[in-house]
Amino acid sequence: MTGSRSMKKSMVMGVVALGLLAGCTTTEEANQAIQGRWIGQSSDAFFAQYGPPVSAFDLNNGGTVYTWQGGETERTVSAQYRDMTKQEREFEEKRRGSTIINIGGNMGMDATPPGKVLLSPSRTEQLGCEAQISTNSAGIITTIRTSRDTDGEGFSFSRCAEVFGVTS
Repeated sequence: MTGSRSMKKSMVMGVVALGLLAGCTTTEEANQAIQGRWIGQSSDAFFAQYGPPVSAFDLNNGGTVYTWQGGETERTVSAQYRDMTKQEREFEEKRRGSTIINIGGNMGMDATPPGKVLLSPSRTEQLGCEAQISTNSAGIITTIRTSRDTDGEGFSFSRCAEVFGVTS
């Protein structure tokens, strides 16, 4: 009975995880949505909504290629740990000459808690979106594509999708 209950719980967790992933928008999906929304629209309207470009390059045909950046933010990723194996615990106890005791409390930025092994230290990630926007001589967007897209701030695979309000 316990095995079947455990299997059902695992299956439910798998379905929930797939549902969360299905709700995440990728850079390609964000590109398609942005193109559908902005190609044929005025670049002035785009910049009025999302802010000015960081650079512009004039083309021989009278058009312009703009580089736009937005959505810059930072995300702190906590340190990741795993429990020591029995062999690691025994080795550490021999080295210290005492039993390892798990104690709660503040141990500093990345101080490894007793009985744990540090897998990856805490870090700060820079998040943001960059787009290349080409216009014709009348300032109408002819192409738009993301040229840099980090993971999103939440569960999204695309910061650009978050910035441009793209949902799957």
